[in-house]
Amino acid sequence: VQLQASGGGLVQPGGSLRLSCAASGIIFRLNFMGWYRQAPGKQRELVATITNAGSANYADSVKGRFTISRDNGQNTVYLQMNSLKPEDTAIYYCNARFAALDYWGKGTLVTVSS
Repeated sequence: VQLQASGGGLVQPGGSLRLSCAASGIIFRLNFMGWYRQAPGKQRELVATITNAGSANYADSVKGRFTISRDNGQNTVYLQMNSLKPEDTAIYYCNARFAALDYWGKGTLVTVSS
């Protein structure tokens, strides 16, 4: 199983980034997919999840700014991040979950700084 996250980088406050996570080795359409993040010195936290039916859930801190989506034909989940803030700086991890199976990607670094 591989979850390959990409799209991170350095962006100024107020800017946007789009993260992608390409999955292989799983039946993607059956999996709940999610994005989590871990800032320096902090615990990993949920950012957004999307069910296999396309229902999304967001952390309060990103509601109205981030949008999670999935393309089952491309086995890819996306995170569109707008109005980025310095406190969004973290390593962002992709997660796939099906029944008792739980997979994580290596993460992509997002830095929000002027």
